Amino acid sequence: MGLEAFLPVAFIIGYLLGSIPFGLVLTRLAGTQDIRSIGSGSIGATNVLRTGRKSLAAGTLLLDALKGTAAVVISGYIAGPNAAMVAGLGAFLGHLFPVWLKFRGGKGVAVYIGILLGLFWPAALVFCVLWLATAFTTRYSSLSALVASFITPMFLWWFGHLALAALAAVLTLLLFYAHRENIKRLQSGKESRIGEKA
Repeated sequence: MGLEAFLPVAFIIGYLLGSIPFGLVLTRLAGTQDIRSIGSGSIGATNVLRTGRKSLAAGTLLLDALKGTAAVVISGYIAGPNAAMVAGLGAFLGHLFPVWLKFRGGKGVAVYIGILLGLFWPAALVFCVLWLATAFTTRYSSLSALVASFITPMFLWWFGHLALAALAAVLTLLLFYAHRENIKRLQSGKESRIGEKA
């Protein structure tokens, strides 16, 4: 199989890894309530935190990031950087729209970080610093993600990583779409802050 012919396979690998709902799996194993019934209804770490179980939220964050990294690293090892980027897109879409959960998944922040970590780790660091700085000053997880994802493609472009910048821009658009309800709540002043329970 040629490298170009592997691209659809890379996308499928990424999608299947990305669609693993670690937040839902961990909370069910821990015996908590279904996280899809609280807060934003998301399966991501921020919503898991609303159960009051910080360890579960941290585990969700780590595993969601690592599935993005794994998709990129595996496909990149097999067929190079183009396959890695395609797998990263697949992982992100898999997390947002997992087939196992009727295509209703998470918001994609941790997976975004994991994808960046596998492709160009300084961009992941920039994303995390921006997220933490915004979260520290506002205590809004959603706003932190929006700010970090908005600036990251520009960082990549500025340093000459044009293909990665294009991928990051696509991921950012998808992330903004996933946060569309959060954006409405931010505008109306009804968005929950980090650490608040449902």
